[in-house]
Amino acid sequence: MDYYFIQSLELHLFFARIMKEHALFLQTGFQMKNAKRIQKAGWFYKQFEDLLREAVKTADGLVSRKFLESQEIVTDFTFFAERKTSQLTGAAIDSQITKHELKMQSDFGSWDVPRLHRKIGKINRRALQLLDGLIAFKEQLYREVTQCRVFTANYPLLIQHITREAKLYRSFIRKLEKNRQICEEDIRETELFWNRIMMEHAFFIRGLLDPTEGELIDTADQFAGEYKRLLEEAGKKNCETMKDMKGKTLELTKRYRDFKTAGTKGITECQIQSIILPLLADHVLREANHYLRLLKDCIAHN
Repeated sequence: MDYYFIQSLELHLFFARIMKEHALFLQTGFQMKNAKRIQKAGWFYKQFEDLLREAVKTADGLVSRKFLESQEIVTDFTFFAERKTSQLTGAAIDSQITKHELKMQSDFGSWDVPRLHRKIGKINRRALQLLDGLIAFKEQLYREVTQCRVFTANYPLLIQHITREAKLYRSFIRKLEKNRQICEEDIRETELFWNRIMMEHAFFIRGLLDPTEGELIDTADQFAGEYKRLLEEAGKKNCETMKDMKGKTLELTKRYRDFKTAGTKGITECQIQSIILPLLADHVLREANHYLRLLKDCIAHN
């Protein structure tokens, strides 16, 4: 097995979709007067969509079954969430990519090693170039929003949140290009990163639900509090003493995944009142599924 091939492809299948959706959420959050920013966000959306399309074509038959079954690249809701979001916003979303991903196979592809090295190297270099631009765009937007020079429907915290995710994606590609594989990360740092992401998801969900959805708001608030306590507890521990927290984090994230699953279903079926786009609901569900796989892999190898 060549870790460079597998890790690169799995990385892009997860994160390229995340990045294109970040661009979509930024694009749809701007006001009419921000035509240039709408256009720029739309350009990034199209570029990451093209990158994802290329990664999907290259990866079919090469990635693991466990990865495909994790529902971190597409869920049972993704196709419908895309169609509904396109209908609501007017955004052009190529759902053929999602259809292709839902049909992807694992572990049967032939290995044309020289061709794959060239192909994946090209994808990685293109992703790095795009990420440099997208990160700069997000950082500039955050400065302008916090200086009251731009209004957007996206929280300043959300802009910081999606910038951190883009930087994580970029750091992994750089490691792949330098070392030909992503070595096992500091588990403590991985947990801290994703626990913070999960906590912030709860903040956003809480703030985007209609005020009449009191029970769901309370539940989101409870999840935010539980992840906040995990972060506080982790801050008092070292790598060794954090091992006993993995089971607790896994169980919390399973419950949170179930909450997000029900929320995604309710939002896509218009049973929950909110200003949450169906694709945003599906987006945060996929990130929970991704984190669950990381936690399970970590527990299995320790």
